[in-house]
Amino acid sequence: MKIFYKTRATAIGGRTGHAALDDGSLAFDLAAPDTGKVGANPEQLFAIGYAACFDNAIKHVAEKQKLTLTGSKTSAEVGIGQNKEGGFSLDVDLYVAILGLSEADAGRLVEATHLVCPYSNALRGNVDVRLHVTTA
Repeated sequence: MKIFYKTRATAIGGRTGHAALDDGSLAFDLAAPDTGKVGANPEQLFAIGYAACFDNAIKHVAEKQKLTLTGSKTSAEVGIGQNKEGGFSLDVDLYVAILGLSEADAGRLVEATHLVCPYSNALRGNVDVRLHVTTA
């Protein structure tokens, strides 16, 4: 595989510590959900990354398919829970709004994007990802 880009982040102290990009451009105090401590958690950070990546992949796929859409918005809802083996797994719902396409075209575009997006490819077969598409 040809690598186009690579970044590195470091976390100290797990879910209640601190995480930062090694280039210094972004850093977060971390807090476990429902603790009342101020800070982000890994699921929130993953949701931001997945939403941004998927929304950009929509543009890429639409261009390849010669579709003219007037906009898109992707929200990623990421959950964590215990799996039947006793470990932990993620659960994802992607809510995608497509502007300027018919419902059928929007559905096909989102399905095609799900095959292209690197986050979707990383999760396929390991994490339940449900796609929810709306149009305007």
